[in-house]
Amino acid sequence: MLTPVALILLGGAVCCWPRVGLGAAARPGRLLMWLRERASRDKGVSELLSSAAALDLLAACLAAGLPVPVALEAVGPAASPATAAALRSVASHLAVGVGAADAWAPVRDRPGLAELAVAAVRTARAGTALATHAKDLARRLRESLSAEAEERAERAGVLLAAPIGLCFLPAFLCLGVLPVVLGLAGRLGGIP
Repeated sequence: MLTPVALILLGGAVCCWPRVGLGAAARPGRLLMWLRERASRDKGVSELLSSAAALDLLAACLAAGLPVPVALEAVGPAASPATAAALRSVASHLAVGVGAADAWAPVRDRPGLAELAVAAVRTARAGTALATHAKDLARRLRESLSAEAEERAERAGVLLAAPIGLCFLPAFLCLGVLPVVLGLAGRLGGIP
């Protein structure tokens, strides 16, 4: 014999799940689009993390006294393949004496490194240390990724709480509130 709670829960599951399954089956393109979007977003995050690691390594190399072209060559293996190629290109341009603005051009389109290129051109003119700029940029990249991860976690918490609330709210009303209201109505209305 099924209890009223089991009947309510079973009825909700029987009524809801076919609709969810049919809705997902009716729109497979939306699911594929979401998966592609998520994969590209994850790739962008890993690209920014590897850029931050490369910037930290660059700052350490420059603080140790390595020349900029040698430091860029040393940083290459820590970066993603496309960023490593851009850094090697900058190092080779700087080694042969190309101007700073032209030499740093390949790095400007890499994620998280555009500001490094601007700082490198500025430091080449002013003579300030590029290591502090690289270290600061790496810290800011990590902070922005951390803030974005916190936002996603908060959003996920809200999205996870909504279905639970939608499942338990009807049961709470039927099993908790409704008997109390009916009991009070019976006593106030004079029904024994």
